[in-house]
This record gives sequence, C-alpha cells and structure tokens, in this order.
Amino acid sequence: MAEKDWKEKLSPEQYRVLREKGTEAAFSGTYWNHHEKGAYRCTGCGTELFSSETKFDSGTGWPSFFEANKDKIVTKADDSHGMARVEVLCKKCGGHLGHVFDDGPGPTGKRYCINSVCLDFQKKKP
Repeated sequence: MAEKDWKEKLSPEQYRVLREKGTEAAFSGTYWNHHEKGAYRCTGCGTELFSSETKFDSGTGWPSFFEANKDKIVTKADDSHGMARVEVLCKKCGGHLGHVFDDGPGPTGKRYCINSVCLDFQKKKP
C-alpha cells in the first residue's frame, strides 16, 4: 500500500506510530489496562498478533505480552534514540508495533511492549 493510502486509512496518531515508528504516551492508550478475553489485531491490516492469554501488567503503561503469534511478527535491531532495542513489526503490513525486551515473566521471559494505537481488539466469543 502506498503511503498516501496509509494516510487515508489510518488516523493521524495511528499513522505516526505504525508508519513513522512513533510511540504513544505511556498510560494513554486504550489497551494498557484492558482485561477482556480475545485477540489483539494489527490496526493496519487486521492480522492477529497477540492473545489476551499472554497479556500481563508490566507497570509500564503500554499493553505488554509475554508471547506473540511468532509467524505474524518480525523483529529487527533498533539503535535509534541512543538505545539498543529490538523493534517489533507486523509481518504482513510492516507496521511498527513497539519493542520486545528480555525482562518479562515466564514462560518466555519476553515483554512485548506494544502501542495501543497499533492494536484492534476482537472480543472472544462465548
């Protein structure tokens, strides 16, 4: 999809984060304190990225997961802003989602720190 099409599809904040690798303010997003059961999908393309079963409260102000749908994301080194981090991207649309760190809970020890604006939630059907 061309960048002009992304600008039409996404809100300005979604575009800034997903397409320009921005970060939403901590404790400001829809899903940082969200506890319903279901699936978290990419705002850009609808790909299912995370399950509520892997979400935990990291205290950081961003939705955090200890596991991703591994075949639906890609990671790459990110040394921007003078930090050494690992960026998380949607494999299908290339949208920037956030970063992954090695300070999460078991069983993986990972903390996928994801911007709420990059996610749409689909509630689990009863």
